[in-house]
Amino acid sequence: MDSAFIYAAARTPFGKFGGALAGVRPDDLAVTALRGVLAKVPGLDPAEIGDVVWGNANGAGEDNRNVGRMAVLLAGLPVTVPAATVNRLCGSSLDAAMIASRAVESGDAGIVVAGGVESMTRAPWVLPKPSRAFPAGDTAAVSTTLGWRLVNPLMPKEWTVSLGEANEQLAEKFSVSRERQDAFAVRSHTLAAAAWDSGFYDDLVVPVEGVDLPRDEGIRPGTTPEVLAGLKPAFRPGGTITAGNSSPLNDGASALVLGAETAAGRIGADPVARVAGRGAAATEPQMFGYAPVEAANQALRRAGVGWGDVGAVELNEAFAVQSLVCLDAWPVDPEIVNTKGGAIAIGHPLGASGGRVLGTLAHVLRERRERWGVAAICIGVGQGLAVVIENVSAR
Repeated sequence: MDSAFIYAAARTPFGKFGGALAGVRPDDLAVTALRGVLAKVPGLDPAEIGDVVWGNANGAGEDNRNVGRMAVLLAGLPVTVPAATVNRLCGSSLDAAMIASRAVESGDAGIVVAGGVESMTRAPWVLPKPSRAFPAGDTAAVSTTLGWRLVNPLMPKEWTVSLGEANEQLAEKFSVSRERQDAFAVRSHTLAAAAWDSGFYDDLVVPVEGVDLPRDEGIRPGTTPEVLAGLKPAFRPGGTITAGNSSPLNDGASALVLGAETAAGRIGADPVARVAGRGAAATEPQMFGYAPVEAANQALRRAGVGWGDVGAVELNEAFAVQSLVCLDAWPVDPEIVNTKGGAIAIGHPLGASGGRVLGTLAHVLRERRERWGVAAICIGVGQGLAVVIENVSAR
């Protein structure tokens, strides 16, 4: 089979919940990322795109009815360019990239665009449909922003705890202190701010038209352990998890161009990285934060390399504790992980985060002249995904 390569990556800046991107529809955010990544390969005729695979976790509002296809049409691409939307919750856009890479490897498509979008601000409230007409009682609107809703009563209660409670259980199980979590969060903000200041993100982030948001909105470069120590636990009295050592709610979109090596002439650019291995793993739903451990190990085995070969890791920071238990389980130097900041600082717009970590990883490998890298993400309801890529310029 052919190998699949990443040719370009782009994303919007990530906005805070109710922040600068609150007025932008998710399908319009998707258009920004789609146009942004295609602008990086101006020699590509969009009619040559064999498919678009788009990630989205909620899909209950303006991102309904296949937001990937809506983005293709709204972006002005030829109507002959097909698109699908996939939902693997937080891993949706990493899953989209994995699906795209398989399409290239199998020969089903020579060029595929993958990406994802989420507006957690604009995720609507929904009402359950009544079982009979004209019910006399009241009903409650349910937020679709994050977490469990309209839960099937047959689902075991221990599986349906909140995301925060699930991670409090992780902290207990693996004895991860509040101090370690806060220190990890401070590192995320410090490195994200430094990466922006150094210009690293200038080539990755594209502006959203009509919005004054020059960089990710949630980064707090002045954050200190002392500041975070003053925050109250968010999910359990006496717990360790706070708003400061968790990823926030966000809005944003990301995109990548993938293609076969033989497609370089049509794309008009050289490939950046080769998709070398993929992994998907699952655990009990409340243990979702630990699922990237096996997913990454799978991806490395399939790439034919080991942790000793890895020069950079991008692990989505859903919670500091979740990231720390993964790093403790992998034989990896923590200093090569999320060197440009992570989701605690940058943000975690669910459907867009996988594309962000993969695009960032490709650029980090080039900057550091490292050959092998791992992008991994935990996923609600007990799943994890990972992709191993090879920097083609470091072969």
